[in-house]
This record gives sequence, structure tokens and C-alpha cells, in this order.
Amino acid sequence: MKINDMRISAIGGTICSIWASLSLDDVLSTMLTAAIGTLVSFATSRMIGRWNNRGRK
Repeated sequence: MKINDMRISAIGGTICSIWASLSLDDVLSTMLTAAIGTLVSFATSRMIGRWNNRGRK
């Protein structure tokens, strides 16, 4: 067995074990949390930008 074959086998086994431990609920929950965090971050940066522009006028 070559070194590359062993690496591919190890990577494949790792991916399979991770895939088996995740559920659809976990993935959806993570996606929802990431989307909410992105929206809050965007809204916060826009508000800070408006406050900074208001102070310069």
C-alpha cells in the first residue's frame, strides 16, 4: 500500500465518521444561526456607519 493510498483511506474514514455523526437538524440549526449572525452583523455595521456619517456633517 502506498503512502497516498493510506492518506486517502484516512481522509475517507474521517469524512465518513464525521458525516455519520451529523444530523440534518444540526446542519439546519447551524445554517440558521449563521444567517441570523450575518444579518445582525450587517445591520450593526450599517447603523455604526450612519452614526459616524451623522457626526461628520
